[in-house]
Amino acid sequence: MYQENILELIVSIQQKEFEIPISAEDQPDLCNIRDFYQKDNGNFWVALFNKRVIGTISLLDIGNEQAALRKMFVDKAYRGGVYQVARILLKELLKWARVKKIQEIYLGTTPKFTAAHIFYGKSGFCEVAKTSLPSAFPIMKVDTKFYKFEL
Repeated sequence: MYQENILELIVSIQQKEFEIPISAEDQPDLCNIRDFYQKDNGNFWVALFNKRVIGTISLLDIGNEQAALRKMFVDKAYRGGVYQVARILLKELLKWARVKKIQEIYLGTTPKFTAAHIFYGKSGFCEVAKTSLPSAFPIMKVDTKFYKFEL
């Protein structure tokens, strides 16, 4: 329903705000959210403000009671303590993961997302080496920092 808006938000943040050389074509998962994320124990959440997409987060089931947190993006105007969009999205994802009996959540991110690194640390994620990631974890070419959350 909001697929175009989701794609626009994410690519805009990646390209315009952080100058990351990644396009919509590099992210085919965003053109097929239902089949890619909303299967097995995975899901995809969208934060709306006045019917406008202002944030996203997803959980990709990678098997073995493990999942990957992906596509966590919040419009710059809605970041931080006033709206707490990121915190609300993460809370929903963790609630879902617990119900689905997920034991570990991994994520990969770019060094440019420094505020996200702080957020993940404050939210209970621990930085891990790339070599400790599960073999099923999907590594994006721009990701060089990795985190793990144990439920």
